[in-house]
Amino acid sequence: MKIDLREEIELPNGVTAVVDPITKVVKIKGSKEEIDRAFLHPKVKINLEGNKIILVAEKATKREKTMLGSYYAHINNMIKGVQEPHTYKLKICSGHFPMNVAVSGTEFVIKNFLGESVPRKFKIVPGVDIKVNGTEIVVKSADKEKAGMMAAKIELLCRITNRDIRIFQDGCYITHKAGKDMI
Repeated sequence: MKIDLREEIELPNGVTAVVDPITKVVKIKGSKEEIDRAFLHPKVKINLEGNKIILVAEKATKREKTMLGSYYAHINNMIKGVQEPHTYKLKICSGHFPMNVAVSGTEFVIKNFLGESVPRKFKIVPGVDIKVNGTEIVVKSADKEKAGMMAAKIELLCRITNRDIRIFQDGCYITHKAGKDMI
């Protein structure tokens, strides 16, 4: 059944938004950060009326209803991110070999992982801040997807193959995700 759907997102104090109706790019600016993102679904319209972002889908099917809900969640995450950055925390666990974890410039480097001579590393995406504090890694970003992607990359960088994972539990593991606690 096709119905008309409408969602409203009120902007808090200190947060401004700009919606380009042609390119469908939403820019949200807060006191600390600015995020922009394109929402390209042809049947979902995004408008800015005063202090509210309006999401409208006319004659929406189930697909448009899910897209509207996704856009609503993405915009809410953008608003939360410009006010306070999304934070992921990881714990460094090294039982067999002492690992050396560091951020050097725009690279994240893990040395001596399971006694390997070649360091494991990857490039850090712009807009993400990674800090190593003892046995804890803190990943912060205004964009929730970028922060989550970097935390997952760190966890995958320590992936162990061809060994018994019950014995070799070395690695970096996510202990806290943005918006929810783990463990």
